[in-house]
Amino acid sequence: DGRIEDERNTIGVFQAAAPATVFVTQKQTVIDRFSMKEFEVPAGAGTGFVWDAEGHVVTNCHVALRDCQKRIKAENLSVTLYDQKSYDATLVGFDPFHDIAVLKIAADTKTLVPIRRPDKGYKLEVGQKTIAIGNPFGLDHTLTVGVISALGREVKGIGDVTIRGMVQTDAAINPGNSGGPLLDSRGQLIGMNTMIFSTSGSAAGIGFAVPVNTIDRVVPQIITTGAPERVGIGITYIEDERILRKLGVEGVLVG
Repeated sequence: DGRIEDERNTIGVFQAAAPATVFVTQKQTVIDRFSMKEFEVPAGAGTGFVWDAEGHVVTNCHVALRDCQKRIKAENLSVTLYDQKSYDATLVGFDPFHDIAVLKIAADTKTLVPIRRPDKGYKLEVGQKTIAIGNPFGLDHTLTVGVISALGREVKGIGDVTIRGMVQTDAAINPGNSGGPLLDSRGQLIGMNTMIFSTSGSAAGIGFAVPVNTIDRVVPQIITTGAPERVGIGITYIEDERILRKLGVEGVLVG
């Protein structure tokens, strides 16, 4: 048919993964001053992907919440599937430190196409093909192609918390792509598109995705308990330097 193998691969991945990619919209209620009637209007939008047949949808925390850093939730959320049917969504839980949120919709199991995930132990390599599907600028199910340009990046996310192991890609990622899947040439999820480095606010060849191993660890915890599990050493420490100097403490003073 005249198409080269790379083209056929890209087309095949899109046809397989696009039905698993969704459009996430925040809505807020406004009042018309003249009629005094309430209306719901879009307040923000992004991308997500179907996690399982139970209706769980994964997206970025900054897509699902009005203010992820301050933990301010959106008034209303809706998810639009590939067949253009929209469903009201509830927020199951979120992890601002990894910019991950989980939503749930009451859709028919037959209409849900979960994203394909790689087996445990799957390793990524620089130069590997990447395919991003998202809704940049509200243009639903837009595809961009690139490669993994670096691995193991440390990028500051919400609240200046460093997200480690980020996947760097040169596939074009723009506003609205956030929360969408980053896929390999087999159509498997390898990351969730999250942020870009750009002075203009548009794609500049440096995009970052939360790695799939982090998503695989955090999402089941959120589904089970509504929040990620945090590891700690179970102590509080005193930061007041005056007390430290007065007691002559070197190091950490445990409260």
